[in-house]
Amino acid sequence: MFDSLMYFLTVWTQPELLFLVGLGTLAGIYVGAIPGLSVTMAVSILISFTFSWDVYPAISLMIGTYMGGVYGGSRTAILLNIPGAPSAIATAMDGYPMAQKGEAGVAIGVTTVMSFVGGLIGILVLAVAAPLVSDFALGFQPRDYMLLAVLGILLVGSLSGGSLLKGIFAGAFGIAIGAVGMDPLTFTERFTFDTQLMRGGVSFIAVMIGMFGVSEALHQLHHIDTPAVKQKIGRIVPSWGVVRKYLPLSMQTSTIGVVIGALPGTGGDIAALMAYDHAKRVTKNPEVPFGEGAMEGLVAPETANNAAVGGAFIPMMTLGIPGDAVTAIMIGALFIHGLNPGPMLMIDKPDMFWFIVGALSLANCFMLIFGLTGIRVFTKIVEMPRAVLIPLILLLSIVGAYAVNNSITDIYWMLGFGVFGYFMKHYDYPLGPVILGVILSRLLDDNWRRAIISERESLPRFFEGIITSPLSLTLFVAVILIFVSQTPLWGSVKSRLARKAA
Repeated sequence: MFDSLMYFLTVWTQPELLFLVGLGTLAGIYVGAIPGLSVTMAVSILISFTFSWDVYPAISLMIGTYMGGVYGGSRTAILLNIPGAPSAIATAMDGYPMAQKGEAGVAIGVTTVMSFVGGLIGILVLAVAAPLVSDFALGFQPRDYMLLAVLGILLVGSLSGGSLLKGIFAGAFGIAIGAVGMDPLTFTERFTFDTQLMRGGVSFIAVMIGMFGVSEALHQLHHIDTPAVKQKIGRIVPSWGVVRKYLPLSMQTSTIGVVIGALPGTGGDIAALMAYDHAKRVTKNPEVPFGEGAMEGLVAPETANNAAVGGAFIPMMTLGIPGDAVTAIMIGALFIHGLNPGPMLMIDKPDMFWFIVGALSLANCFMLIFGLTGIRVFTKIVEMPRAVLIPLILLLSIVGAYAVNNSITDIYWMLGFGVFGYFMKHYDYPLGPVILGVILSRLLDDNWRRAIISERESLPRFFEGIITSPLSLTLFVAVILIFVSQTPLWGSVKSRLARKAA
């Protein structure tokens, strides 16, 4: 217990780490707030700049950026009706009407305080639940990890785009990209088309920066002439009475955020929308109707998407499965630094788990401080012309892709995936499953082979193992349900049941 406390306080007591978490949180707030920049892109670029650092400073900067970026998306959602991140879409529904009424300061203050509450609850659940999940995860068989990887990809595919076929395509494409190169078991070539260039595989950093950075920059070209909006900011800090009034709702929606965040492959955007829906159902008589400036419409999504940060670290730290796109990138960062996220990490390197909990707690405190200050300066940065912003995004993306391997080839990959990602966005294909597919490809491939080899390459024995194991059977049923729930047949059955009930 004493050792855990010392690991937790490491980031609080070392000035360098304290500064890096604060710097990352401040940068993340502005990255998350500026339309066209995403926290996923920012963290992926940071990998390229920090891969030669020690692991503690590198993780400190990334965690600060992550926590700040999730919160930062609410700023432009409230001020400009332009969500800085997908998780702020629900915030814009009531935040922008408040700004139009001259209540932008109150709206920003409430979202900041409630984001702090949500983040704190998510971190507490991570600290308490993750060790228990880790002990449970030690009983996982290779087939269970394989089913988890499939489940993670299907969840993202079904929840982020609304189309099962598009989600499956995106996830399968990511898996194929992750399989490019030399087979680690047989050393045969896969998807290399007999070219030396592809035998080393495709850098997942180049894929991520291209998909999230370059594609966003290209997408913003359609809005390059959109004029900036001026805003007047009044009172920021909410009164204690306001905070106390909405605290019960924030506790409920924080729970939703943690649970959704802990599901592999989901994230704050899904948590925020589900929490907003929950607030509409449980709030019987709001002072202001939802969609016209209801305070509940700010509290619910902001607590949920920040609570989802702690939730997303639970599968990452215990199972090695990313909770969302950012934790997928952070898994890559830990691999670069010689660590293997999963059950054995918490046994072999308990200091890393408690260090991450401490860094998340510190970043949450910095988010509260920075969120309640610097609003007027922030509005000036948001008003930056897109003609300046877009070249800056492209420059950072090029530098980030090149720096990992000092390879021009990675820049070509990054640009190619950026153009491909742009067309995917244009035709409403989700990008999340592609990135998770690249990350989970190795997990899926390795554990499928281990599972089938352990069953003497017999498919009947493999399926018999699934049926006879309660954990495997639960995961298998979850995969089937996720798949079936997105088919037209399921929709027709639901509508038929609803008609009978009516």
